[in-house]
Amino acid sequence: MTNLETQDGRRDASGGYKVDISRGERLGRVSSEWFSRPDDERYLSLSELYTSVKGRAERSRTRTVESAAIRVEAHRDDPENLALILPEADAPAHATHWSFGQLASLVSAPAAYLRQLPAPLAGINLQYGLTSHRAEQIKTLETEDGRTELRAVTGPDYGRIYDHELVAAVQKIAGNGTGDTRWKVPGTLDWSSGVYNPMVDITKDTTTLYASDRDVFLFLVDDMNPIEAGKLPNGSPDLYFRGFYCWNSEVGAKTLGIASFYLRAVCQNRNLWGVEDFQEISIRHSKYAANRFAHVAAPALTRFADSSPQPFVEGIRAARERIVARSDDDRIDFLRKRGFSKAETARIVETVLAEEGRPPESVFDFVQGITAVARSKPQQDARLEMEGKAKKLLERAA
Repeated sequence: MTNLETQDGRRDASGGYKVDISRGERLGRVSSEWFSRPDDERYLSLSELYTSVKGRAERSRTRTVESAAIRVEAHRDDPENLALILPEADAPAHATHWSFGQLASLVSAPAAYLRQLPAPLAGINLQYGLTSHRAEQIKTLETEDGRTELRAVTGPDYGRIYDHELVAAVQKIAGNGTGDTRWKVPGTLDWSSGVYNPMVDITKDTTTLYASDRDVFLFLVDDMNPIEAGKLPNGSPDLYFRGFYCWNSEVGAKTLGIASFYLRAVCQNRNLWGVEDFQEISIRHSKYAANRFAHVAAPALTRFADSSPQPFVEGIRAARERIVARSDDDRIDFLRKRGFSKAETARIVETVLAEEGRPPESVFDFVQGITAVARSKPQQDARLEMEGKAKKLLERAA
């Protein structure tokens, strides 16, 4: 195992290092977030992100009410807005796009249709649904921000994990996320040279720290300390670094989740390249979600941050050393017994031959060929199934 400071001759003038992204998986989850986030949802540090979501939580309150006790008000002089009068509330609450959809779902009304109606007519329909539908207890999340916003309508047993709680857990291992610890916003791959540069200025365009009115998403890497896990066919080191992303929604839009992995590069569009050993846990916001976060998810993140990469390195080494095929018949037999079709088998062997200059022999060779072919699958389910087979092969070899 080596780190950046001891890799003499492996760094260019910018401090970057050469990577081989033809291996492993490509993950687009971070890229999807990067493409979809407007500037006001992008943050340049964890402290800036924490201040925002923590302040929002401090201006919020929850209450449990009967759905039938909610009154809907609409005014002809303000046809674009509906106000909701909640029991024991001091002021009317204004539904967000998300909470309006939750309310409509509660009474089995089509939210998209109601949004097209003038506010008075939409209010009549929603009020009818609330009063005629079987009364249920609901939990609200209301936030003061110049006016009262109704941000969420959930069941009474909804186990809310606030966005700032996840950000605080990340701060314990990553500080500000800007390089004050080993965990930071990622650098960028230079496609022309194949060099990954970990030192890139954090701007609205490069950041991977996001929050909206309904969720948070964070992606950080330990890219100043790459790990050598064997050699490439040309004799140069096969370098990885660690990364993780996590997400949450305190308004019920998604679960809380953490994914950890090893990867070889992050490109400008925030696609992850050369991903290996992907692990994911998620927690539904059920009654005991807060306890599960405190006792399962947060410790798992800390363990990954503090763990040695040696088991990963040894697993890769074992897969490289385990020879499972020495002839064409062996290769066909190995793949067909593991559920690959005749066409897939041929493509996997051809892919390894093209990329490595020789047919696959070791478990690692087959894993790389399988993941390369999986990336070309247009259907996500087929791609995930093939990637799952590759992961099992690697785990068994280790």
